Amino acid sequence: MTVFTRGWALALTMAATTAQGANQEIRATFRPDPSQPSKNVFINQTPNSGYCADYPNQCAENLMFSIRVPVNFTSTGSLVPGDGIAVKAPADWRRLTVTNADTQEAETVEIRITGIGSTYHLSHTANELTGTEGTDVEGHRALWTTNSWVNAPAPCRFSGNLPYSPRTYGFFWKTPVEAPCTKYAAYAIPSMSFQSLDFAYELRTPNPLGMSSGLYTGSMRYGIEPGGDFDFGALMRPDDGDLTLDFVLDVQHTLKVELPPGGNNVALEPEGGWARWMDSGRKPPRIFRDQPFHISASSRFKVMLLCDSYGGNSCRLSSTKGNTTHVQVFMTLPPGITHPGSDGNVTRLPLSFNRWIGPFQPGLYVDRKPGAIHFEMTRFDIDFLLKDPALTDHLRGTVTVIWDSEV
Repeated sequence: MTVFTRGWALALTMAATTAQGANQEIRATFRPDPSQPSKNVFINQTPNSGYCADYPNQCAENLMFSIRVPVNFTSTGSLVPGDGIAVKAPADWRRLTVTNADTQEAETVEIRITGIGSTYHLSHTANELTGTEGTDVEGHRALWTTNSWVNAPAPCRFSGNLPYSPRTYGFFWKTPVEAPCTKYAAYAIPSMSFQSLDFAYELRTPNPLGMSSGLYTGSMRYGIEPGGDFDFGALMRPDDGDLTLDFVLDVQHTLKVELPPGGNNVALEPEGGWARWMDSGRKPPRIFRDQPFHISASSRFKVMLLCDSYGGNSCRLSSTKGNTTHVQVFMTLPPGITHPGSDGNVTRLPLSFNRWIGPFQPGLYVDRKPGAIHFEMTRFDIDFLLKDPALTDHLRGTVTVIWDSEV
């Protein structure tokens, strides 16, 4: 457990095990941004490969991320005119659980595949297969009944142009729904293959403000086969039947409390100072001090009060003369932080000796906002302490307020 009494920031990053085979890590990080305190989202840290690495501007415009995995597809025999290659991706939202290994907290992540692509390789040039004498692209257009593979068949959609050669043609299609998108051969093709598998994806991640710091991990498995999640049709066989996406959500929360210079020394006195009340000869109605602080918080936390001298739920001040008095301690937090026992803002919430209070939950990242610890004597303690008009004394004590992010 990590605790503190002044101020601290927590950041935790751990190395994930390197995956083997048709595995791909997808990593996203939450780290509060003081310049955008209302932006409480995970940032995808996974490097783009494949389509978005080759065409970053197109992907940036569409907020797409892509991955290329080394899965190849090879035809089981020759294609004859009318044979179809039905490309399908798992475009529907799918849910998986990610778990914090330290706290065993579980959260839900959702993913869908928003695009799919590859590059096909023909046994002969497109012009040889079609008898076309024009350019390479004209041969590729003639090879299929619905133009070249840059033209996505419904329900897939056009994404962008990709390189081609006499025997190869790259494509990348958007997949708005989970259904086959089929291209039909207009000519016989002795054999063909698809080299690598590209896909684009979209994530839905949980609210990081409700998560503890640390790594949350989980996996999603996809089948790659005819009739599977990723499918290039009955005529194409993959060289790997599985793709596993390993998710790592890295939560790096901030919890920091700052006192002003000298703020750890608190002097209690009546409003307007002691002189005003001594001159009037009257007992002050309040003896108190409101000590301000600044707090930065992006996750839930709890608070506890400790004292070096206590009685019941409160702390005591005492002197060498044997005089003692109780001090009540309250806490006010900035707007945006709530507590189950409060209705809305946390204002003058009582703190009790040796008892955790919480959880306090930020509704957004609170960046160095003002709060206060209130120290106050009750009317009974004031009357008891000042029962002798001639009494002069110095009473001292230590009060500690602990903030802890491990709730």
